[in-house]
Amino acid sequence: MIRETKHRLTIVVALMVAVGSWLGLASPAAAAPAPTPNVVTISGDGIDEALTVRADADVELFGAVLDQVSWLRGSGQTSSPAPGDLGPKYTVVVLTGDVAKQTYDLYPLAKGGPRAFRPAKQPDKSKVSAAWFYGRLSMNETLQAAGVPLPNQATSVNGGIGGGERVIREDSLTPGKDLDRMFGELRHLLLLNGAVVVAITLCLAGISLLVRRRTR
Repeated sequence: MIRETKHRLTIVVALMVAVGSWLGLASPAAAAPAPTPNVVTISGDGIDEALTVRADADVELFGAVLDQVSWLRGSGQTSSPAPGDLGPKYTVVVLTGDVAKQTYDLYPLAKGGPRAFRPAKQPDKSKVSAAWFYGRLSMNETLQAAGVPLPNQATSVNGGIGGGERVIREDSLTPGKDLDRMFGELRHLLLLNGAVVVAITLCLAGISLLVRRRTR
């Protein structure tokens, strides 16, 4: 009887070790953050060689340029403008590491205000439709700060890199990817913790049952 009890206890302990090892291997993989954009390039009228803005070199400027295009989602906000009303075009390519992910065309001097275009053909092969958007009012000064040769424009609103409150239309606001990722990781962590509790409960119940049988 004692030998049989020891054998069962050995099996239970082995199961606990196996479950703990599996959870220990799964947790680091789940916590690994997804790669995020860290480079943008700008090319277009008056630019002989593409301008490169890196997050590790100037995080504020990088964030300002990325902010001009990161919200361009959905089916668009406006119809295609007349070509003669667009003015100079500047292509912004978003990269993660050395891999191009998205490309957008910006028209800071378009008649009636800045415009942005999202081509249907994207470097990462994502399935999106071609769409036009009203650009941010800070587009001109942001591109200027990145080195694009553009004339100064007087605006009636505060915004852009220099300070003040940036004007953003409500229909252009979208939930942040970082927030979605945080909730996803939290949900995964809760599931892992639940699995640990269940495994420990089952093991303790098994040990309790074996000890009870042994004392009879």
